[in-house]
Amino acid sequence: MTETSAAPPKTMRASVLTGAGSVMLEQRPVPAVAADEVLIKVSAVGVCGSDVHYYREGRIGDFVVDSPLVLGHEAAGTIVAAGAGVDPARIGRRVAIEPQRPCRVCAQCKAGRYNLCPDMQFYATPPIDGAFCEYVTIQADFAHAVPDSVSDEAAALFEPLSVGIWACRKAKLTAGSRVLIAGAGPIGVITAQTARAFGATEVIVSDPVPERRDFVSRFGATQVVDPRTEDVTSLAVDAFIDASGATPALVSGIRAVRGAGTVVLVGMGADEIALPIPVIQNRELVITGVFRYTGTWPTAAGLVESGQVRLDELVTARYGLAAVGAALRADEQPDSLKTIVLPAE
Repeated sequence: MTETSAAPPKTMRASVLTGAGSVMLEQRPVPAVAADEVLIKVSAVGVCGSDVHYYREGRIGDFVVDSPLVLGHEAAGTIVAAGAGVDPARIGRRVAIEPQRPCRVCAQCKAGRYNLCPDMQFYATPPIDGAFCEYVTIQADFAHAVPDSVSDEAAALFEPLSVGIWACRKAKLTAGSRVLIAGAGPIGVITAQTARAFGATEVIVSDPVPERRDFVSRFGATQVVDPRTEDVTSLAVDAFIDASGATPALVSGIRAVRGAGTVVLVGMGADEIALPIPVIQNRELVITGVFRYTGTWPTAAGLVESGQVRLDELVTARYGLAAVGAALRADEQPDSLKTIVLPAE
């Protein structure tokens, strides 16, 4: 292993989820670096809705927290050590972390769909620890270079931006597309910006919260809709992206898609819901899910560096590593959008 002139410490601080609603700051060993990995000193970590869900419920579907777990998967930092098989020139470089390790040999990986690898190891998904700590490791090719003009916080948010990129790709957005997005939370706002960057000329965002509608109006939306008072089903869009997980939003959004259109499910909602099958069948709609992403980090870097997607302005709160519990509860504030954990603080 090759290290910086100042060798990393032997131990580090880590915020550990010990049970639903309980996190503790612990001292843990700095992770060992395998031959194909780099060791990264974490500079910024975004708080994702999945982190909050694990914190409050202790599970997401079949993924159950049954032992102590470090949360956080939206991360960026600086390479401080490199494995024997990694170019040591990468040490000292700022990187955005693609927080997953596929097997690379299964049928899905070989077909280029590594996000669907059945043996995926993903940060902050039981039993794999995440990045609410001072140091993490990742395979070197999943530590992506960050342009000098991009902040550490924005680099950490390449991960939710990757979700928006993947959703827009699945929605087949292109020049002149008309798209409806349900939900003006972090993913909805990021997806609205991404849709405009993909060429969509009409980006309609639906959300019942006035403050969120006002916010997304400044970040990509060409029109905002209050679903409580306006008829979403009459919008006649080419694609619908659900970033809310709300059953009424999903059902009305499907009804808003015109013939041969596409529905993309991003938000986490109910396990089972009733869908308007005649609408889907008679309009020949394509309904697909989003499960993480594949090959999106270079696109994310380009969109942010060019200014087509703005991420820094989405950050509404920052917390140190000792206050991760408060960071995971920050969404209780009405003006909260994106919370960042800074492990150095």
